[in-house]
Amino acid sequence: ALLAFKPELIYISAGFDAHVNDPLADLALTTDDYVWITEFIKTIAKESVKNRIVSSLEGGYHLPSLSESAWAHIDALAH
Repeated sequence: ALLAFKPELIYISAGFDAHVNDPLADLALTTDDYVWITEFIKTIAKESVKNRIVSSLEGGYHLPSLSESAWAHIDALAH
């Protein structure tokens, strides 16, 4: 569906409040899950928007997990 839509860029609302350690959610994602999602989005961006991605930090309330996940997300975007 995304490829059919033909966006000009992909905007990531990078919230980390679904992390397993976050007190407000029960989704149980890990830092590795966020890396996988970021890499998947990069693959789509390469195919559809010439690698144009904007990522904005949105949330996360367990500060150690937020820090770890945000860093891993940025690292995955950079490599």
